[in-house]
Amino acid sequence: MNLVSVENIAKSYGELVLFEDLSFGINKNQKIALVARNGEGKTSILNILAGKDVPNGGAVNYRKGIRISFLEQEPDLNPQLTVEQTILDSDNEILKIIAAYETALHHPENEEAYQKAFESMERNNAWDFETQYQQILSKLKLDNLEAKVSDLSGGQKKRLAMANALLNEPDLLILDEPTNHLDLEMIEWLEDYFSRKKITLFMVTHDRYFLERVCNEILELDNGLLYSYKGNYAYYLENKEARLELEAVEQHKSKLLYKKELDWMRRQPKARTTKSKSRIDDFHSIKEKAHQRRENHEIQLEINMERMGSKILELHKVSKAYPGIVLLDKFDYNFLRGERIGIIGKNGTGKSTFLNIVTGLEPPDSGKIVVGETIKFGYYTQNGITIKEGQKVIDVIREFGDYIPLKKGRQLSAQQLLERFLFDRKKQYDFVEKLSGGERKRLYLCTVLIQNPNFLILDEPTNDLDIITLNILESFLLDFPGCLLVVSHDRYFMDKIVDHLFIFKGNGIVEDFPGNYSDHRAYEDSAVLEKRTEKGNSSKNKTIKTSRRSDDKSRKLSFKEQKEYNKLEKSIQQLENQKEELQNQFANTELSGEEIDVLSIQLKDIIENLEDKTERWFELSVLLED
Repeated sequence: MNLVSVENIAKSYGELVLFEDLSFGINKNQKIALVARNGEGKTSILNILAGKDVPNGGAVNYRKGIRISFLEQEPDLNPQLTVEQTILDSDNEILKIIAAYETALHHPENEEAYQKAFESMERNNAWDFETQYQQILSKLKLDNLEAKVSDLSGGQKKRLAMANALLNEPDLLILDEPTNHLDLEMIEWLEDYFSRKKITLFMVTHDRYFLERVCNEILELDNGLLYSYKGNYAYYLENKEARLELEAVEQHKSKLLYKKELDWMRRQPKARTTKSKSRIDDFHSIKEKAHQRRENHEIQLEINMERMGSKILELHKVSKAYPGIVLLDKFDYNFLRGERIGIIGKNGTGKSTFLNIVTGLEPPDSGKIVVGETIKFGYYTQNGITIKEGQKVIDVIREFGDYIPLKKGRQLSAQQLLERFLFDRKKQYDFVEKLSGGERKRLYLCTVLIQNPNFLILDEPTNDLDIITLNILESFLLDFPGCLLVVSHDRYFMDKIVDHLFIFKGNGIVEDFPGNYSDHRAYEDSAVLEKRTEKGNSSKNKTIKTSRRSDDKSRKLSFKEQKEYNKLEKSIQQLENQKEELQNQFANTELSGEEIDVLSIQLKDIIENLEDKTERWFELSVLLED
């Protein structure tokens, strides 16, 4: 089923043409990712699809009655509402269904309207809406439902908007960098959620594992042309490579033909026949193809950085805490030459603070930090670049350095570095304020690298960078001979460039893991599987059968009563299981008298609780049958 058809759309801003004549379709249950360089129009396409912008040409046709949700990078939320009020104030279909049910309860004479509202509640599982939104908010670390939106950080606002978008359950969900501001645990939860759920997605994301595991089609916008790959990220990489090889062959043929036609053009007589005019027109077409150049930005550098001494960086019993939270507790580590360490952990566990302590921007509460005399830090923070009015791209780089020294007396100039990171000569003389958010991040990265550090520290370097730039950065870092310390939630990036991890567990606990992110996940998964197996062998599951007459038209439970009725069934089943487990423990002949007394008290409490809940369940059941 086709939901959206995009036909020959174009977008430009003054003389800047982003794209022309783009056409594609979105079908039900497709999970599509749009891939392109920063500045080629990804966000513009998302805004056009979401109806927040209009194309300069072409049209977007929607299936009648389609519901669309759009998660923007900077969501627009009411600052006066609380977290919970934001959910309940949204344009959510479930909330409309609940409101219709409440209205029907106040008009008992209209039996047909009540029955229709009740069936809609059942069909959409609206009884559990409160539980659903609380669970999603909890997964996204928004546990304080009374917190004001105005007091939330940018990342928390993005996560709140994400919760709203998921709860709306739209026909089409449009996402702009959904994994930004999520820690690894949240990303993996969201990845699993999208993988299991039948939902139509159209997204822009730089998270390549997310692309691999969620998406079933990749659209690539490359030099104004749109290419479709019906598969995940691995399929895209494989088939893109084949496409580029074919284009290279075609370009080579075009160059040979161009040379041949050029000889003919030089020899042709002045009098032109119709046939020769046609051939001249063909010549100009061949010339255009032959001179198309595909920039290949693979980086293979031999950087001649300042030599490191025997002492690199030593941390001796370093501690750091804020009121109510311990970030580091007597942390010890001695960095060796050429180490490549990744830092992972939940938000708020102290990852960025650790980097600030290492670089001297924040003092530790106690402990000692010793930095080798030859160490030169290059620190990429999340703050980004400070823009000066009227400053051009090349001037920003030259403020920090003119070149990076390479081996054998060679050097990489500021202009060449910018070219490698996708700023062509024309772009280098653009004003910085004209750059997109991703381009500014890319420029900031260049300012750090041009200083030729021998200890590179990167705090979330992958945020807002497109996949092409990420591949370039990875190539550069693989060639980088110094020490590397990286905080990132990009699992693909971490797997590629680090060889062991600091895992920030919270409460000052930092685990040193010898491997990359995938190694760590495999280790964690095997540990969880082992625990589940042990638990499965030591306990038995019992299911009790309960029944309720939800289709009985003779009694109308309120929304709260119906919720209570549903929860009671679950609670009774859990208590029955607990009761059986305790009764089984009495069969152990080795129990002491004191242990039997403790078990007896626990069993008595469970039986009393079970009787109370069962009695209430019967009360509601009787009301249904009145």
